[in-house]
This record gives sequence, structure tokens and C-alpha cells, in this order.
Amino acid sequence: MPLNRREVLGSLAGASAAALLPELVLAQTAPLTKPIPSSGEAIPLVGLGSWITFNVGDDPVARDDRTEVMRAFFEAGGRLIDSSPMYGSAQPVIGYGLEKLGHPKPLFSADKVWTSAGDEGPEQIEASRNLWGIDRFDLVQVHNLLAWEAHLDTLFAMKEAGKLRYVGITTSHGRRHEEFEKIMTAHDLDFVQLTYNMADRDAEDRLLPLAREKGIAVIANRPFRQKELVYRFDGEPLPDFASEIGAKSWAQFLLKFVVSHPAITCAIPATTRVDHVRENMGVANAPLPDAALRRRMVAYIKSV
Repeated sequence: MPLNRREVLGSLAGASAAALLPELVLAQTAPLTKPIPSSGEAIPLVGLGSWITFNVGDDPVARDDRTEVMRAFFEAGGRLIDSSPMYGSAQPVIGYGLEKLGHPKPLFSADKVWTSAGDEGPEQIEASRNLWGIDRFDLVQVHNLLAWEAHLDTLFAMKEAGKLRYVGITTSHGRRHEEFEKIMTAHDLDFVQLTYNMADRDAEDRLLPLAREKGIAVIANRPFRQKELVYRFDGEPLPDFASEIGAKSWAQFLLKFVVSHPAITCAIPATTRVDHVRENMGVANAPLPDAALRRRMVAYIKSV
């Protein structure tokens, strides 16, 4: 049974952070990856979200706890961490963790611009970069399409100037898919981020096929509906065929469905627990379901 990091860190709250945080050891076995279509760069199938889970303010124990989550993520071969100015203190908490971990080189930094004033975008992005403590973002996305016209102009200019590597847009909860589709069609985006899970599959109709057609990477948010799906099936037996894809829990079963879609590049489950981040990362270290098995998964879920 893994140690409860919160209990350990809580009992040692008076000790120095350096003593609490030993050297990062990177994964010896590389997880499964998919290429970013616009560049061919490989990204592990599972990333790390920070909405709610990293909004812990200045609590020193909670900050070290989240650092341990990040440590486990990198040690398992993770790269992409996603955040936003909308997520309270998540950005400085990520920055704290990256500093304590020695700024791991595998990091793929994904953040967002989120302000209704288009001319405030550059200042906000720079403030976010400083909170992360990095030289530049790999990916900046327009959060929930807020003032997207002005912000896309800013992001494409920054990319051209070498100040970021990729440009994207986001939505969640199935909102504004029609407008999202129009932007995907009209602009040469590198990434889109949207909600996709076994219960929320509207993106399969038009957005995911369009992403494949246009060569756009897709980040899936809310893969568990903020734990709702895991709780819904708690106590129900996994189907026998789950062993064919190495799924040892409902979380792995649900996450494997998400990342196995041909258009999905990466999913970003959020967690506060080291054991859960390891469980999530285990999804990228075993076979994925093919189209036929995905249909069986859907049928089984409907029958439960």
C-alpha cells in the first residue's frame, strides 16, 4: 500500500522542503505516445490536469503534496501538464513544484489565456509564464473561446516569434461545439481541447473527425467527469475482457476508452493523490482497445 503523502508531509511540516523532496528519478520504461500532427513530436497518452486539485493557495503541506503528485507523474514518464489563469492558485503551485523538482526537462507546459480584453492577453500570458517559472510555454490555448479572435492573433504572432511552440483553443462540458467547429475549420490550429469520456461522446460526431482531417492534436478534458464516472461504477465488476487491455480498475477502463480514440492525442485527468496518478499513468503502459473492443466497452457500460 503506497504511503499517504499528505500524512507523511503533515507530520514533517516543520522540516525543510528540500529534505522532504528527494531527487527526481525519471521513468525507465517509456509510456505509449501519440504524435502531435503539426510537428510529429511524441506526447504520452496521459497528461496531468490542475483544475481544482492544484488550487491550494499558500498551504505549505498541500503544495508539497502536489509536488509529490508531479514527481510521480514525471517518474512514470508523463510530460504534459495543463493549467489556466482561471484555476486559482494552480499556476504558482505548479511553479513551486517544478522548482522543487529541478525543472524536469520532459515537461510539456500547456496553459491558457483567459481574459475578455484582447489587449490584456500578452500581459496575462507573461504573468502565467512567470508563475510557472519557465522560459516559454509549449502550448497556449484560448480558454473556452473567450475573446478568441484577438487572442488567436496574439498566439499566432507569439508562435511566429518563437515565444511559444503550439497554439490551441478549448471548450468543456460539450459547450459551443458549433462555433468550435467553425474555428477549427478556419484556422491552422495545433491543438484543441474538449470534453470526451464514455458518457460525453458528442465530440465523436463532428469535432474528432474534423481534428483528424485537419491534423489537429486533441486534449481530452474531464475524462472521469470529475470522478463522477468512477463513483458511478464503484462496486460493479469489471468485464472479463478488461484484462485484454490491462485495465485493473474502473479508472483505467474509462481512461483507456478515451485515449484509444484515434483522434485523441492526450487526456488530462486531475488528481490530488500519488497512487491515482500512478494508476492513471499505467493506462499508457499496456495495450489499448481497438475499434471492436471499444464498441464492447460502450455496450457494457450501457448494460451496467
